[in-house]
Amino acid sequence: MPDTLFLLALAIAAAAALYSSVGHGGASAYIALMALAGLAPEEIRPAALVLNIVVAGLGAIRYLRAGRFDWDAFWPFAVTAVPAAFLAGRIDVPAHIYRPLLSAALAAAALRYLFWPQIDAIKPSKAPRKIVALFAGAALGALAGLTGIGGGVYLSPLLVFTGWTDPQRATGIAASFIVVNSLAGLAGRSSSLAALPSYLPWFVLAAVVGALIGTTLSLRRLSKRGILRVLGLVLGAAAAALVA
Repeated sequence: MPDTLFLLALAIAAAAALYSSVGHGGASAYIALMALAGLAPEEIRPAALVLNIVVAGLGAIRYLRAGRFDWDAFWPFAVTAVPAAFLAGRIDVPAHIYRPLLSAALAAAALRYLFWPQIDAIKPSKAPRKIVALFAGAALGALAGLTGIGGGVYLSPLLVFTGWTDPQRATGIAASFIVVNSLAGLAGRSSSLAALPSYLPWFVLAAVVGALIGTTLSLRRLSKRGILRVLGLVLGAAAAALVA
């Protein structure tokens, strides 16, 4: 068991590094990794949300300090996503209903950013109309609450594809969105906190190390096109995790 937990912590660190480099928390990866390791189902979702908040929170702080954020593109999504995530977090929906659909959508976005990142790397950006962002935020928040992840994996490709922001600012927007959404989702399932595993602090430490590596790589090494290619990898990993 200690060997399994050590390997799981290393895998969590690697996932945190990859996901945090594009402003994501990595909940979908943590869920898949913990399921593969044989953790109890009731432990997995709250543990993944906690790790999501830690990784995305660290990313949000670093990206906001670097100026990778756009308040006008963030707040309309967040203001409706938070209550939607809280309410949807209290609903249990059969996985066989939403997982295939989400996986297909994420896989399509992954292919776009892996093979044609230049399309969106040079696209001019403009904040969305508020009414559109408010409705989109509610939908994304509900998805996040239902699936037990922060929602950044849905928001990032939407922001970039529509030209509502550029790939670099999308990292800070997505990270901040994930934090507020994950907190709302966790509040909606507050009773599940009692099931958090005793060894979660070790996973948190691993996630912090991974997030520090990932955010540093993004800030110092990745161009807009590079961020989109990594985003393609992240979306592909998330799609695979959903059907695993």
